[in-house]
Amino acid sequence: MSFVIWDVGGQDRVRALWRSYTRAADGMVFVVDSADIERMEEARVELARVTRTREAAGVPLLVVANKQDLLLARSAVDIERLLGVAELRHAGRSCCVRPACAITGDGLDEALQQLHQMIVDRRRDAKHRRAKTRHRH
Repeated sequence: MSFVIWDVGGQDRVRALWRSYTRAADGMVFVVDSADIERMEEARVELARVTRTREAAGVPLLVVANKQDLLLARSAVDIERLLGVAELRHAGRSCCVRPACAITGDGLDEALQQLHQMIVDRRRDAKHRRAKTRHRH
């Protein structure tokens, strides 16, 4: 598998540009610092905002719960709860939260494999929907 990835950063001043990068994207990766509980609510709000845009509709989402090497890091299950990922799933979005450590690379291969599978599944489902539509007409 091969990805073209745009790291658009999370600083306040670049968040307005996120919409431009989600246009025609096959998948999104949202990286969160698992040890920074003080900014978790801000991350939840931004994640909800970016996933609600028209450009991001239906795009599979991988949340990387980064910095799992730190003692204060929250688990992927905690990150999923804190970011409201279940609400995104209930809205029909394919998404997952995977623990990782960017410094060591632990968990990154598995996380990207999961994203790849979500993208493949979305394409397959879209192809089946198109085929059903053609057969009805």
